[in-house]
Amino acid sequence: MSAVTPDRPSATAPEASEEQPLRCFWCQQSALLIDYHDHEWGRPVTDDCRLFEKICLEGFQSGLSWLTILRKRESFRRAFAGFDPRQVAAFGESEVQRLLLDETIVRHRGKILAAINNARRALAVQEQFGSLSAYFWRFEVDVAGRPQVPTREYLQTLSQCPESVALARDLRQKGWAFVGPTTVYAFMQAMGLVNDHQHDCHVGQALRASRPPRQPPCAGP
Repeated sequence: MSAVTPDRPSATAPEASEEQPLRCFWCQQSALLIDYHDHEWGRPVTDDCRLFEKICLEGFQSGLSWLTILRKRESFRRAFAGFDPRQVAAFGESEVQRLLLDETIVRHRGKILAAINNARRALAVQEQFGSLSAYFWRFEVDVAGRPQVPTREYLQTLSQCPESVALARDLRQKGWAFVGPTTVYAFMQAMGLVNDHQHDCHVGQALRASRPPRQPPCAGP
């Protein structure tokens, strides 16, 4: 998903009401996006397969809308062995050819090869840090340092942050592909490394109330 604004809301997007709670502006155009927003986006994730899945799907989304990828997500999961890094890392040319013929996913050879490459790099990260979660959460965004609460206008200006720049740089140094600062920031937003729900969004308010104080990064290797 592109950082902050995966898809523009349509002119007929539902307005908030007593029955329809306030939500972030970007999810209003489809029921699928609303469900994703309410139950997934911005909720802290520590499961390695989910983290790996999301960073791969952000790469596949480059040049497309997140809604397009979301509609194909179950097909991606089937095609990429549930995004288990160890299984994907073992993919060879026969699997690449199979994926290129799979009309239910995005058939882009460069992105497919990047996902396989990144699986192999993910195994190295797990070996070094113990888990992908331990590694990625070292880059959690300290929202206390932000100049204002996240309004719609403020969020529409965001496409990256210092932490996403640092994470993207570190990933590229580790050999990952399709991990620019904007792609990485969208990953961080979705996986809860930063709470970018609007200040008046009911999900964001609940997450802010329940989120423990940010812990400083561990020393680690």
